Amino acid sequence: MLSEGSHPDDPWEPFNRKMFAINDTLDEYILKPVAIGYRKVTPDFVDHSVTNFFKNIEDVYTVGNSLLQLKPHKAAMHTARIMFNTTFGLGGLIDVGTAFQIERNREDLGQTLGYWGVPKGPYLVLPLMGPSLIRHATGTLTEQFAFSLLAVFVADNPRYGLIALNIIDKRADVIPAEALIIGDKYSFVRNAFFQLREYEVKDGVVEDAFSSGDDESYLENF
Repeated sequence: MLSEGSHPDDPWEPFNRKMFAINDTLDEYILKPVAIGYRKVTPDFVDHSVTNFFKNIEDVYTVGNSLLQLKPHKAAMHTARIMFNTTFGLGGLIDVGTAFQIERNREDLGQTLGYWGVPKGPYLVLPLMGPSLIRHATGTLTEQFAFSLLAVFVADNPRYGLIALNIIDKRADVIPAEALIIGDKYSFVRNAFFQLREYEVKDGVVEDAFSSGDDESYLENF
């Protein structure tokens, strides 16, 4: 276990640990029980369909950020994913793109800011949203706002329902990976977050990438 303040990228560790404890308590008594109930009552194919639907929306962000990072090939590939999944995949409920071997690599606004030289900033645990970096937090908050605006156009008034479903679905998807947590939970989550961000920023070209999909899935929603 690392002592408080011992990680060079976590100068605000005392504050972050307190916020992490608050988030963890709220998760334990509110979000996790709801997610467990969701897993129990939701058939696997429905759960996968919900996950695919929201990932199809996230691919729209990837297209935009790929263009902003001057990665036209990645933008074209994810545009193809969106087209296949939205048309042949019934609005994104079925991941046809992966079946066609069109790889999915997330690009977010935090990565775009990094591409153009914006410093990543210190590690920060956000209320309710969990681990982040200053640069990453800026991108996350912006994309959450964009998702809220996008949700308005899907149906008459679905915004809060879609946002809640997205949060519950993501939380339910990481329940099996919780068994991977060992030692100090705060340090484990922080280090896993740093690894995942490195993996994403470098487009998967890192020496110490995750050895299993569960490692990445635990933190990929933050």
